[in-house]
Amino acid sequence: MNEIDQLSEFLQKLTPLSRSCLLSELERLELCGIDMPGSAEIQAKLRAEFRKDGSTQARATNPSRYFFAPLELLLIDGAPEHANAGRISRNTLTPIWEWICRDLLPTMARDYIKAINDQVTANNQKEVLKIATTFQVKVLKVLENTLASAESTELARSKLAQYTASRTAFDDVKKMQQVLRAGDALSKFNEKLPATIAKFDDGQVAQITARLDAFRKAHPEAVPFALTLVARRLKTSWQLVRLATKAAPSKSAADVAATPYAGVVHMVLDRLDDKRLALRIALRNNRVLVARDLLADIYDTEYALKVRIDGIEHCEWGVRLQQLMDAIAALVSAEVSRFPDNVGHILGSRRLRSHDSLSGKLSYLAWKGRDVVQDGAAAFRKLIGTT
Repeated sequence: MNEIDQLSEFLQKLTPLSRSCLLSELERLELCGIDMPGSAEIQAKLRAEFRKDGSTQARATNPSRYFFAPLELLLIDGAPEHANAGRISRNTLTPIWEWICRDLLPTMARDYIKAINDQVTANNQKEVLKIATTFQVKVLKVLENTLASAESTELARSKLAQYTASRTAFDDVKKMQQVLRAGDALSKFNEKLPATIAKFDDGQVAQITARLDAFRKAHPEAVPFALTLVARRLKTSWQLVRLATKAAPSKSAADVAATPYAGVVHMVLDRLDDKRLALRIALRNNRVLVARDLLADIYDTEYALKVRIDGIEHCEWGVRLQQLMDAIAALVSAEVSRFPDNVGHILGSRRLRSHDSLSGKLSYLAWKGRDVVQDGAAAFRKLIGTT
């Protein structure tokens, strides 16, 4: 028996759920830059089974898809290993589902799967949603009890680790708990948002902030998810930071950090880290034009953070930003160094940093001039005791 036959025999011994979990884990490792010998062949076989549409991202089967429906707008493709506030990795859903079915609620999960499949076959969508909602409530109650003590939490963590090596999978379980706890409040919040926010100006920032304030009073733990829903509407992810900078009395990092939605800065940095991962994959696959667009977006985000938050380099945000930019610079340097010095590389073009142009520098000076006036006014208000 050759290696291919042995591999096929091994895969067939696994349950369909285990094979799906294996595929998600191999894809996660690949996205993290970890090369596994023979991984390509295994992924090809498993994708032929589970991704008949040719997709390279996990998509849940019917029972789990209905269960995870409240998370859909919060899912992110890829395999981020950072905190990723307000978002959940799609690749962790398969191991989480297997953990629910095998360890958390095996009997109820089996009954749920049968009930869902029966109603899907009967094309009874209303009953399908009712069954899914009921099971979500049951899972939430068990999670509340399971995560109530350090001992049971650690046991749950170790059980989940049997299905994935992802460092963030258990955090995603806790995020799922928070989303389910919020009920339909997130979907109602989402429905009230504009379809797109082409220009996140002061008026829009004020409107969104008012909606966030109302949401935060009832569901403080779910605020990061509400912010994620806002971010989906923005033209560029760094604009999210305006929810913090607009509320601050000045642009100093300390003042911005004291605002209710200061967490958006870390969320913007999370998205910058996502782009770093995407850049690495694009370069590995020689997709230079994709890499160029990613790099331009990365530089714009870096510039926006530095312009809008004074002294960012001296705080935790700035440390993380510098670490990310150093890692990105290393990727670009490695790519550019593959070519002779006399051959220009598109990733080395100064045009990617549009703010380094004359018009960009003039815009920066205009920003700083306005800041002097605004910060002076803020200082005067503090001096006379009006703030």
